[in-house]
Amino acid sequence: MSAHNEETPELIEAVQFIEAAPTVLEAGAEAAGQRLDQWLASALGPDMSRSRVQMLIRQGAVSIDGKPVDETKRKMSAGERVSVVRPEPEPAEPQGEAIALDVLYEDDELIVINKPAGLVVHPGAGNWTGTLVNALIHHCGDSLSGIGGVRRPGIVHRLDKETSGVMVVAKTDRAHKALSEAFADHGRTGDLERAYLALVWGIPSRPTGTVDAPLGRAADRVRRAVVPEGRDDARHAVTHFTVKERFGENQQPFAAASLVECRLETGRTHQIRVHMAHIGHPVIGDPDYGQAFRTKANRLPEPLKTQVKAFSRQALHAWLLAFRHPATHLPMRFEAPIPGDMEELVGGFRKL
Repeated sequence: MSAHNEETPELIEAVQFIEAAPTVLEAGAEAAGQRLDQWLASALGPDMSRSRVQMLIRQGAVSIDGKPVDETKRKMSAGERVSVVRPEPEPAEPQGEAIALDVLYEDDELIVINKPAGLVVHPGAGNWTGTLVNALIHHCGDSLSGIGGVRRPGIVHRLDKETSGVMVVAKTDRAHKALSEAFADHGRTGDLERAYLALVWGIPSRPTGTVDAPLGRAADRVRRAVVPEGRDDARHAVTHFTVKERFGENQQPFAAASLVECRLETGRTHQIRVHMAHIGHPVIGDPDYGQAFRTKANRLPEPLKTQVKAFSRQALHAWLLAFRHPATHLPMRFEAPIPGDMEELVGGFRKL
């Protein structure tokens, strides 16, 4: 989350895509007034579901009369030419790789790890090897009964590549189903608990607070942003925060900062990072949502100024994860200390 890719995913398939030649369709008179996704799903035939069509639209794979469109609800007009680029899947089953893991707990049903910053969770475009999934396949070996009949780990939640901290991964179908339901519910009716520590610019006006703001795709279609509630891609997102420490609040020449604990009521992609930036306190080192605050480092004394400029990732760590075991139903709680690089950065701010 995610703060992490904080979004609870469906079962991950390692699929590589090769771009195919576009399919061009012309809207007849019957298309007038229909939603784009509805008309396109019907026009492309039974092998293309409406949800898949919606995904292609949001990914920028659909154009009308030569202009890309990203609104699934857009109304069609007769005579419009619609171009669709449909990726052709090429199976790429991940292979095990001997990558060191910090294992906090493991049994026949699941494994809990302390993910280091820099480790991608699952294979995808540009990262087909060297991921957590590759490491888990190698580490678990024959103890991995697999998900859906395939020997692979079940990813039920994610952390961004540069976010460190506690993750749980299912090793069986039973564990995957139970954990997926718990994460989808975000602990509202169960025992799921997740907490993150973020080093952010500035000091929030209140010691505790809640950010309730829907998230959707940003203009570049890669990042996320707070969007109007009624927008087609808007997703409900709520983050609760508590200020744990304040740094430099009485030293006007310097840039102030805070160590904040964030707890998720929902789990959306980049949720903590976007929400904290939205209230004017982006995570220090965040290359996507904290760019406007990078010059604040110039107001810091040495050696902290150099230290902040050299910190190349978001200062975000998933320190706590608690859940009920899918087989024994016993409560489990895991904590991971702040990694060394982030601890050093916090220590530098404590000297202000």
